[in-house]
Amino acid sequence: MATAPLTRATSDRCRRIRRAVHAKRRQRTTISRESWALLLILAAATVLYTWGIDRAGVHPYYSAAVRSMAANWHAFVFGGLDPSGSITVDKIPGALWPQALSVMLLGPHNWVVVLPQVLEGVLAVWALHRVVRAWAGPTAGLLAALVLTLTPITVALNRHTIPDTLLVLLLVLAAGSLHKAVATGRLLPLLICGTWVGLAFQAKMLQAWLVLPVFAAVYQLAAPGSRLERARRMLLAGITTLVVSCSWLLLMWVTPAENRPYLDGTTNNNPFTLAFGYNGLSRFGHDPHALGAVAGTAASRTTGNTGWTMLVNQSVGPQIAWLLPLAVLVLALGVWWRTGLPRTDALRTGFLLWGGWLVVHVVVFSNSNGNHGYYTAVLAPSLAALTGGGGAVLLSEYRAGGRRRAALPVAIGLTALWAAAIDGSHSEFAPWLLPVVLMLGLCGTVGLWTSGPDTTRGAVQSAMAASLVAVLLAPAVWAASCLDPRYPGSPIEPLAGPVGPGYHDAHHRPKILRNPLSKPSARDTALLKYLSAHRSGEKYLLATQAAYGAEPLLRATSQPMLVMGGFTGLTPYPTPLGLSDLVSTHQLRYALLTTRRPSTRASVWVRSTCTRIPPSAYGRTSDGSFTLYDCARPAAD
Repeated sequence: MATAPLTRATSDRCRRIRRAVHAKRRQRTTISRESWALLLILAAATVLYTWGIDRAGVHPYYSAAVRSMAANWHAFVFGGLDPSGSITVDKIPGALWPQALSVMLLGPHNWVVVLPQVLEGVLAVWALHRVVRAWAGPTAGLLAALVLTLTPITVALNRHTIPDTLLVLLLVLAAGSLHKAVATGRLLPLLICGTWVGLAFQAKMLQAWLVLPVFAAVYQLAAPGSRLERARRMLLAGITTLVVSCSWLLLMWVTPAENRPYLDGTTNNNPFTLAFGYNGLSRFGHDPHALGAVAGTAASRTTGNTGWTMLVNQSVGPQIAWLLPLAVLVLALGVWWRTGLPRTDALRTGFLLWGGWLVVHVVVFSNSNGNHGYYTAVLAPSLAALTGGGGAVLLSEYRAGGRRRAALPVAIGLTALWAAAIDGSHSEFAPWLLPVVLMLGLCGTVGLWTSGPDTTRGAVQSAMAASLVAVLLAPAVWAASCLDPRYPGSPIEPLAGPVGPGYHDAHHRPKILRNPLSKPSARDTALLKYLSAHRSGEKYLLATQAAYGAEPLLRATSQPMLVMGGFTGLTPYPTPLGLSDLVSTHQLRYALLTTRRPSTRASVWVRSTCTRIPPSAYGRTSDGSFTLYDCARPAAD
């Protein structure tokens, strides 16, 4: 009598086991497909960031400092512009440390300096996938990674040597830690978030702190625990951020001035002036000498690229703005649709985090004194995350049916029309692009809008594929243009496509390696040969008026050089008395002045005290913009 119930129970248990086995198999298949997709995205990122970097044009100023920092540990730690570490670079050197280590290990070559940027860029794609996947699911994670990979300014930037690449990576890691802190309520992830932001400060100083109000607001709004407990955790994380951020500044502050380089960009040799004055308040306010900063010049401050239309102008728009309306739309819908849910709702928290990241940077860039186009690369993770997370939500609502179903085809159509607005002023570049994007956008929009219960699965998938290509094709084409030598991006202004100074210069000098390391020009070779032949034990091979004259020489040799006036030429180092002492103690003999930088007390002293050397003596037919002086021979001789 008991056999039948026992048999049925056994049978039910077997069915449950079989269902569990099948579920695990499906899960393994899904994970495997996701892993392959991620590997393909990372491979695409690697190709986009590395193709042709042997001919990369490295930043003339940063690469000179990297060569110097790789030659001397004192210069490495303190960010010395020359190997002796007489004066620092005009930034905190955190972003230059990976490049200097790369040169130490692999030698002074252009591709070696770019290699850390490539690794940082690929890691940022991987990190964003993990962060967005944990927040909004596998589809969202893959889409976010793909969008970041194909963002044109990201590709252009990661092929150069600008600090923003490391900034982006560290802030993505910080956002991931904040997500974890909000989800778990634990203190450790919040402290790690503060550490990542502090390290990002080492890369780009105050720009790293722009996310802090957003992070704090999101944590206070959505993290578990009482208000007082959340505030206590935030305070501890804030202290962590401040300590890590100011670690290098404190090191410089406690080190006696005679044992470290002079701090460029400052009139008072104060590290906090460098970070918060010269690279902070002087860029946003009306006081160019804020906190004792040196006034910026045309060489150190860009003009234009400001105001509320910055992100959509003809140069910057094609770099970053392709998915801007889509991101704004999904941000609004994502928050609206989650209204009324508990305070700790994870999906809404993510939209607020990435949307806040986007908004705060747009506001700051629109109100600053001028921005390089590559500054907008920091917007790429937020746009990618909103596109990934929002795209997954729109797809889920589309499959669920109801009134919200229309949001997906509307978003596709809006994005395709916006691509036409961005690309319209560049119709001569890839003239086929705009018609294809509009056609695919129309097919995707109509196909998704008209599909119903009777529509075949293949038709829906075709409409989905057309929509995805319509959204990503335009930025992908602009991103891929970086692989073409006609669109190299300027070493100091990396931009993708037919815009910017790099594009115009390439038509005049397409085959010249820009700012090569260890490969001085014939002119610089002759000058170095002359200086070395006439050097008699002096500490410095040469003193130059500003970094402009020193950069090609520092890229070519690891000999100490005294860079008078730093990057702008206006930093009051060394003083005329200091120059006189160096000359009288046989630490310095030659000085190279230029007409392309402002005259200073130090340059006036050189002209009045030292003897001009005929250019023919060091292989030139005329002075040009440079004049060489011998300070061992008085000017009266």
